[in-house]
Amino acid sequence: MQFSYQCIRCGKEYSISPDLYTCPECLKLQTPDQPLLGVLEVQLKGNWEPGKDPFSDLLPVDEKYFPPVPWGNTPLWKPGRLRKELSLPSLYIKDDSFNPTGSFKDRASAMVSAFARQHNINTIVLASTGNAGSSMSGIGAAAGQKIVLFLPETAPPAKLIQSLQYGALVYRVKGNYDRAYDLSLEYSSLKGGMNRSTAWNPMTMEGKKTVSLEIFRDLGFRVPDRVVVSAGDGCILGGVYKGFQDLISLGAAGRMPKITAVQAEGSSALYRGWKTGSFDIQGSSTIADSISVDIPRNGWTALAYLNKYSGEVITVTDDEIIEAQAELSAKSGLFTEPAGAASWAGLKKIHRSIKSDETVVVLATGSGLKDTASALKGVYMPAVSINSLSEIEL
Repeated sequence: MQFSYQCIRCGKEYSISPDLYTCPECLKLQTPDQPLLGVLEVQLKGNWEPGKDPFSDLLPVDEKYFPPVPWGNTPLWKPGRLRKELSLPSLYIKDDSFNPTGSFKDRASAMVSAFARQHNINTIVLASTGNAGSSMSGIGAAAGQKIVLFLPETAPPAKLIQSLQYGALVYRVKGNYDRAYDLSLEYSSLKGGMNRSTAWNPMTMEGKKTVSLEIFRDLGFRVPDRVVVSAGDGCILGGVYKGFQDLISLGAAGRMPKITAVQAEGSSALYRGWKTGSFDIQGSSTIADSISVDIPRNGWTALAYLNKYSGEVITVTDDEIIEAQAELSAKSGLFTEPAGAASWAGLKKIHRSIKSDETVVVLATGSGLKDTASALKGVYMPAVSINSLSEIEL
């Protein structure tokens, strides 16, 4: 298989290099408070043997450089009770809490780690709302790499503690994720190392596309009819599209599934961009910290995919997210973080428009244990402790 970079905006192709992150020409047109211009995607050319596991064959880094942790290959659940309740007998949940650090972000981190190792780079810098940071910290620990993390001070404590446990150098930022993002780019420009920040590093999308390759494989080498995924920056959304698009380009798949991106109402820049074709940046606020961004860095790429393949973006409220989190836990046994629950809330919003014979996959992006304070809002905590059974109704 042959691999190269191609600019999403102008179409110019480049050789893959650890020194190249974005299209130099398009980046000159970048304006403040807008999604990233000049995002580079990996293009692949060659032949793929039908029926062969596409997981490593379609990636631009040799498997020997992968970090020594069991990332990816997460379960595709068959939630029996929910299938019956929603009259969707072919409903699946892709549970990425099974990744080493409990997050979908391990897919991108593993690819960046491998790419850095291939090029003898031992320091990786990034910004994160929490999951990408703890993910890169854990993957980097396994690979023996130094991780420098810029994290908003509002990040959930569990994600901060994870990163510190893994030995990352953590800088807490007075400001939001977007400020942390800018500081990470400044840092890597001054101090060197590979920057993993989402959309900026093309390998992040290569890692994220593996979820589509797995879904395709685990459904018996076929494409589902629908995929529902939460969205903030638009990078996971772009990765999902990219995986299926690669399969189509190689002739392994014949169509793109209908993809629904779900945003929190309080962080819905991508939704507004999809509706209007432009981005009006507003402050974000949502319980789903993993998808809380003011500027969707991969916004233009995400819009291009959505428009090309007739995807859609919907929004859900924080109350709907909290309710969905509790419902998914109680009725399937899967405890996902608020961002993962947003996907389920989105499915609940559209499920009546889905035909009963459709194959539907919902992405659950991370463990609910990463943010227990938010999860507590959807359940009842016993107010008092008991000393004997006589104190309760039997």
